[in-house]
Amino acid sequence: MALLSIWWHIGKRQKDFGQVWLALSIFCWSISGLVEVYFSNNPNISNIYLDGLRSVLSLFNSLFILLALPWFRYLPRFLEQLIKSRYWHWIVGLPFLFSLLPTLNKMVLGRAAIINELDVYYAVLTLVFLGLVLWHSFSKRRLVSLAYLSLVCIGITLLAQIYKLTGSTINLTLFSAIFKTCLIMIFFALALSWVKELSENTIPVANEITLLFDVVRNSDKVERWVSIGGFRGKGNRKVQLTGAQFELFNQFAELRKNEPEEWLEIRPKNNPSKNKRYDIGDYNEIKRLLFSLLDGLFGRGNWTKEQHLNPLKDSLFELSKKRERKIRLRIPPNNINL
Repeated sequence: MALLSIWWHIGKRQKDFGQVWLALSIFCWSISGLVEVYFSNNPNISNIYLDGLRSVLSLFNSLFILLALPWFRYLPRFLEQLIKSRYWHWIVGLPFLFSLLPTLNKMVLGRAAIINELDVYYAVLTLVFLGLVLWHSFSKRRLVSLAYLSLVCIGITLLAQIYKLTGSTINLTLFSAIFKTCLIMIFFALALSWVKELSENTIPVANEITLLFDVVRNSDKVERWVSIGGFRGKGNRKVQLTGAQFELFNQFAELRKNEPEEWLEIRPKNNPSKNKRYDIGDYNEIKRLLFSLLDGLFGRGNWTKEQHLNPLKDSLFELSKKRERKIRLRIPPNNINL
């Protein structure tokens, strides 16, 4: 219910259903706990049904976790194509059915066979994917301690699954209580890290952004920095730019500061006038500037087009409504310090 509450307030607006699947996976553990209580008060019922229900609920738990993975914002590059593909539901669904049907068959026939085996294999597959995705999610958000903690939790859970396969006499109920509690804790940490990222990394509107341009000379080395304010969190964020990028951004800022109504003109791709000097060589210069700003603000690879690139472009720059290939800074002149 707590995960669904976070989704109701935030994820629902963004049409992000990842937390819904994680909540359903935890719900399977809740049902599993009720099953344990019911069977403990009815000792005459065959253990074959208890083992079967455990396996069925474990399979559904793993399935819901795997269905949540495509909604994760940060995925390992070598897995992103697979998890984001339209065939992901088939990739995780078919092994689920192949594991579920024999388990149900054993429950119906009442054979004293190892029921837990199939759900354990499916759980191990789930944990491998989940471990990689959790590590990537926390590390990309610069929450390294949580990234290592998630690996510890995944390791404990894998150990519990191995004990199931070996038929060890260790108290699996205690092991189950430990790893389920750990994973639930990690799911909440993941949800709150997502909320934290949204609150701190939301691109401010133009009126809230401040710019400070600074050139630092150390012996033969020259560093060009831009301090950008307006983000929530601690102070301004400093971004280092190359000489060309700094000059372009500074050109925008000087024009906006000194002549607020003037525009810079972008050189057209076709039939440019040979006798005319253009302010900007091509639009790719602006795109490269935006990429460098985003890398400095959030870290290389830690930003997305929809959440970061497009909002930053809209907050920083204004295009002429007459489609004259003219552009200027949208930041108020008083918010610019040269």
